[in-house]
Amino acid sequence: MTTAPNSSSAAVLRAACVAAGVDPTDAEPIRIAENETWRLRGGLIARIARTGQHGAAEREVRVARWLLANAVPTARPLAVAQPVATAGRPVTFWEELPAHEHGSITEVAQALKTLHALPVPDFDIGRLDPFVRIPERLGSASTLPENDRRWLLDRLHDLADQWDSGLPEGLPHRAIHGDAWPGNIVRTPQQTVLLDLERFSIGPPEWDLVSTAARSRSTGAVTPAEYAEFCSAYGHDVTQWPGYEVLAGARELRMVSYAAQHATSHPGWREQAQYRVDCLRGRHGPRPWSWQGIM
Repeated sequence: MTTAPNSSSAAVLRAACVAAGVDPTDAEPIRIAENETWRLRGGLIARIARTGQHGAAEREVRVARWLLANAVPTARPLAVAQPVATAGRPVTFWEELPAHEHGSITEVAQALKTLHALPVPDFDIGRLDPFVRIPERLGSASTLPENDRRWLLDRLHDLADQWDSGLPEGLPHRAIHGDAWPGNIVRTPQQTVLLDLERFSIGPPEWDLVSTAARSRSTGAVTPAEYAEFCSAYGHDVTQWPGYEVLAGARELRMVSYAAQHATSHPGWREQAQYRVDCLRGRHGPRPWSWQGIM
C-alpha cells in the first residue's frame, strides 16, 4: 500500500538523516503503509516505524546483522548507530538492494529451510505472537458491519485460546521469519534475500510454512502443483500436522484484519475486505477462495 506521505513524516526523516549523518536531499517515498520506506541518495533506504516500535526496530537491525554473520543474505543495515528516534518514531537505514522480484515457491522453501537450520540466536528476539496487532486492526475496521466485527473478535479469542492451550508437538522451535511470503523472500540477480524482519522471533517453524500452505488451501494464490513443489523443496508438509488448522486460522485472520483496517482509508479495498470476511463466515463456499492481493 502506498499513499502520499505527510509533512510530519518528511520532517521525521530529515531529522533522523541529520542525526545519522545521511543526506536527506531529494528523499523519495517508496511505500507508505504501517511502516514507511524512503529512497535516499547514495543507494540507501530509510524505514520509519510506528511510534512505540523502537525496540522492534532495534531488534530488526540486530537480527539482520546476525543473519549476515551466519551467511544468510538479507538487507544490510548501514554501519551507524541505529535506530534513530525522532518525534517518538524509530528510523533505520539500509543499503538498497539491486533490482529484485518476488521469490519463487522453491526459493521461499529453500530460504526457510536454511533459516530454520540455524542455531537459536544468543540474544533475545522475542517469542512468536500470531495475533499481534489483530485486535487493533479490527478495532479500527470501521467499514465492517458490527456483527461481522464481533464475529471476527470471537474467532480471534477462540484461536488465541487454542494457541494458549498449546499446539500439538511439531518441529523444534527455531528463529523464524514470521511473515514468510514471496514479497519478503526476494530474488536478486545474485541470490535470494530475506526482507522485512519485523516479525522475526522464536517459534514453531510451522508458522513460516503455514503462510504458503494457506495461500494454497485458503486464498488460492498458490496452485496445488506449486504447493507440492514447496513441500518437496522444504521436506515437510505442514498441512499434515495436527496443529495446522489453528495456525492457518490465525494467518487467515491476519490477512482479513489487514484488509479491513486499511479499507477504512482506501475505499477501493472495501469490497475485497468484506469479501474476505464473507469467505471466513461461509458465505462464499469452501476453500480455496480467490482473494485479490492487497499492497
